[in-house]
Amino acid sequence: MLKVLQRIIQEVNAAHHVQEALQIVVTRVCEVIHVEACSVFVLDPISQRYILIASKGFSEGVDGKLNLGLDQGLVGLVGQKEEPLNITDASLHPNYCYFPQTGEEKYRAFLGVPIIHQRRVLGVLVAQQTKARAFDSAEEAFLVTICAQLSGLIAQAQSAGVLPRLDAHTFEHRVNGIAGVAGVAIGTAVMAYPLAELDAVPDRKIHDIDEEIALFNKALVSAREEIKSLGEHLAHHLPVEEQALFDAYLRILDNESLGAEVITLIKTGQWAQGSLKQVIQQHSRFYEEMDDEYLRERGADLRDIGRRVLSYLQADAREKIVYPPKTILMGDELTPARLAEVPQGLLAGLVTAKGSINSHVVIIARAMGLPTIVGAEGLLLHDIENKTVIVDGYHGVLYVDPTLSLLKEFKRLEAEEKELSRGLEKLKEVPAETADGLRIPLYVNTGLVADIQTSLNAGAEGVGLYRTEVPFMARDRFPGEEEQRVIYRQLLESFAPRPVTMRTLDVGGDKELPYFPIDEPNPFLGWRGIRITLDHPEIFLVQVRAMIHASQGLNNLQIMLPMITNLHEVIDAKALIARAHQELCDEGFLVHMPRIGAMIEVPSAVYQAQRIAQQVDFLSIGSNDLIQYLLAVDRNNSRVAGLYEGLHPAVLQALLHVVQVAHAEGKLVSLCGEMAGDPTCVILLMAMHFDSLSMSAASLPRVKWVIRNFTLSRATELLEEVMQMHHPKMIRAHLENALEESGLGGLVRAGR
Repeated sequence: MLKVLQRIIQEVNAAHHVQEALQIVVTRVCEVIHVEACSVFVLDPISQRYILIASKGFSEGVDGKLNLGLDQGLVGLVGQKEEPLNITDASLHPNYCYFPQTGEEKYRAFLGVPIIHQRRVLGVLVAQQTKARAFDSAEEAFLVTICAQLSGLIAQAQSAGVLPRLDAHTFEHRVNGIAGVAGVAIGTAVMAYPLAELDAVPDRKIHDIDEEIALFNKALVSAREEIKSLGEHLAHHLPVEEQALFDAYLRILDNESLGAEVITLIKTGQWAQGSLKQVIQQHSRFYEEMDDEYLRERGADLRDIGRRVLSYLQADAREKIVYPPKTILMGDELTPARLAEVPQGLLAGLVTAKGSINSHVVIIARAMGLPTIVGAEGLLLHDIENKTVIVDGYHGVLYVDPTLSLLKEFKRLEAEEKELSRGLEKLKEVPAETADGLRIPLYVNTGLVADIQTSLNAGAEGVGLYRTEVPFMARDRFPGEEEQRVIYRQLLESFAPRPVTMRTLDVGGDKELPYFPIDEPNPFLGWRGIRITLDHPEIFLVQVRAMIHASQGLNNLQIMLPMITNLHEVIDAKALIARAHQELCDEGFLVHMPRIGAMIEVPSAVYQAQRIAQQVDFLSIGSNDLIQYLLAVDRNNSRVAGLYEGLHPAVLQALLHVVQVAHAEGKLVSLCGEMAGDPTCVILLMAMHFDSLSMSAASLPRVKWVIRNFTLSRATELLEEVMQMHHPKMIRAHLENALEESGLGGLVRAGR
């Protein structure tokens, strides 16, 4: 049977198009398990009806014409049950529906198997036979295996839009993704297609090298002028550090950087387009192979830059896009430069098929207040263009061609959202304190100096997490002590006397530096974080010296150690920090020893939290990594991202344990990460008595509103209730209902 399966898969892979592949499948199934009929029904994502795509043993000409509702017939039942259905005589089953155009009335035995991709039913494969009989387990297993192979093929075909479709004007299309930036936007879909396709450029030899270099330099200058113009276009909307991203693009386009590498290849006789392709592919591949999402985004940015230069080399490829009012920009992936192309005042929202909530484009969208959805699987770009769409940035749902009633409801929610935002702006100067007296300081997470003003405008009471690796990533070498001191000093001065918690360098494995590459089979479990800096004390000492020196006269510095997995790492790191402090004192600097904290991000640290707390001044739970490690879920992997949930009972138990043991030692505990900025989670964090929360500046006003409009006593009741629940969705629904009852429903959906 294995050889038969391999042969069928080879035939399917060799097919010229998906319809041919599916016809091969139904034909081979009939031959292998000796049945008279086999058919494939595919679920149309817009109409939500099953369409007969391929068949053998049915009447000629029926393929593509027969369609069934989700609850119609035995096919609909297979889809609903999401499991095989093996029936001796189909005509006797209560769900049996007879369709005379198929000519299937003669078939009695029925075996239907769902085609499922990433928990989504894509279709149903059916085998039928004239003789009434039950299919045996080997036959059923064969069809299940075939369906597992078909699922990826059909998912890809749906995304590419190459499957037959029903007229969808009367149907509402809903696409699920990941909520990137909260909010509601209603507008017209505009596709941001790739400017030019680098991968399609062939290699080609040239004779006039000087002419080719001149052609490339001209394209480089044009691309630089375009990027500069786009940066100026967004200058009034973005913090200075985000504007610096466009400066980085310009540096990449410099003759001494990307330009020099391309010209070197041109001199070998390769034409400009081919040379550009090779350089961009080499560098982008380096970034894309990294597990750190920030660095992967650098790869996307680099490809975008390469396409822009290529489009000037291919002058005819540049196309003028018309942007209507309330443009909803969509694409497989978007870059900051593509956002900047939209004329001021016309951009209303963003949707991407790829990407993560921490991508460059989401950071900028958050700063601009643009509702955003990322990772929208099944986004059929060619079908959506120029259609009316609704972006629900709260739940990560895109509605295409919404019904009038849905459109009316979201317009009301959009108006209420604007009213809500105006109300949140008034909270800047008031404390985050519950009605019954619980005060919780709210800090910001940042890796960008330019976030300072945005954070202060949002009412941040300090920095709960400064990611020091960002300045390291922006360079082509390790920054020196004085370079680091200047950066740290600016941050410390801006927030003084508010506390600033700086995390020591957290790279390695999943956050590689271009000049410090690490090749590991499993980077998440490899050489990273504190492991690297303890193995390289020369790097660690320079950094903590720069931090402590920068705090002279301010004394608002706190140092935090990342990815702690055992007690000895804390003890060794503390010894190095004490050494750096003593060296500075011996050199005549009047500096104070900073408070030292440890991050709880892995299960081993959870179980050693009390011993760790005895060694440090405070603990900080990094919720993003802790959830990932506790649940064994990579939230950037679309196959399992739905399992990434901070309200999982195991996560809640871990958080409560850490807080309790730390408080038993008289130590403060903070939480930083997405959970801290989630209004639903904040209720439980209040009840657990976290001493502070740290989040993005954009999330801070909403969290403050929850705290000020909730009571500790009610939060404690809810914590006791949810700790008895076993499913994250039940817990989230219970908490959202509590927010609704308290008049805070507008924080988890649009409107009040």
